[in-house]
Amino acid sequence: MHVLVMGGNRFVGRLLVLRLLAGGHRVAVLNRGRLPHPFGDRVERLVCDRTSSELEPLLGGRTFDAVVDLSAFSGEDGRRAAALFEGRVGHYVMISTGQVYLVRKTCPRPAREEDYDGPVMERPTDPADLADWEYGKGKRDCEDALSAADGFPATRVRIPMVNGPLDYFRRIEGYLWRLLDGGPVILPDGGTHRVRHVDGGEVARFLSSILLRPETMGRAYNLAQEETPTLSELVSTLGTLLGSRAELLPLPSAALRAAGLDPAEVSPFSGRWMSFLDPARAKGELGFTHAPLSQGLLAIVSSFLSHTPSDFPPGYLRRAEELSLARRG
Repeated sequence: MHVLVMGGNRFVGRLLVLRLLAGGHRVAVLNRGRLPHPFGDRVERLVCDRTSSELEPLLGGRTFDAVVDLSAFSGEDGRRAAALFEGRVGHYVMISTGQVYLVRKTCPRPAREEDYDGPVMERPTDPADLADWEYGKGKRDCEDALSAADGFPATRVRIPMVNGPLDYFRRIEGYLWRLLDGGPVILPDGGTHRVRHVDGGEVARFLSSILLRPETMGRAYNLAQEETPTLSELVSTLGTLLGSRAELLPLPSAALRAAGLDPAEVSPFSGRWMSFLDPARAKGELGFTHAPLSQGLLAIVSSFLSHTPSDFPPGYLRRAEELSLARRG
């Protein structure tokens, strides 16, 4: 296949390109060219901001067997992609998000693909919610634009929080540093809520497996791990893999806020905008089963221990204040 990968050369996109190259496919990568990449001359580099007027001349009359788009975030991105690739691509796959469900006025848990339709909540006035709402709403607009493009061979893949050794948001790493320093690890409200994420390598594996499969065109698929541990159980597993004896300390979110600490910075998986998806359609229709959660967590911990970063993730920088609150509470 001749595949164009748009954006995303930091995490899932990088893993996808490597998998495609390993499979003997011809790959072109289009992004702004601001980051280094490990592909060498095995890929064709197309450097462009997709929103600029240079996009159409750069792509010219090119055709592709498949396009995987990791950088479409708005209705305009979807409309432009459908117009640009009409008649010039065999399969277009857009990476969407579980937040397309969270911006609904009522969001079922777990959310299934058939739960997509329905009214969207009003634009929030709280700045803490605005960026997440805009992200989910923009992805919905993009999905809707693709669906409205009659006959366009698009598949939408909705993913929740993505974990893996290459996660540049360094979310699980935040827990690992806290487990490594002896703790305690503060879990807002006890970490009793259940989480269902996805592994970056499994996203890449799924994407490469569906390209040019006609039964996926015009469809949307949730992709997520099978397991649904509580956050407390997840962090306990990380502690076991790390060999840590650090205590997990439940504290009310209100106490953290009163101390001037954001619960989502203290505990990255304690934020409000955390989707919880049902992956049954991908399994039932396509036979895709996500690798065991334990396998992915072991890879993350092993990578952390083998290549421990020289700096701390942003949420860890106020660790002294967390410990002071823990001693008081």
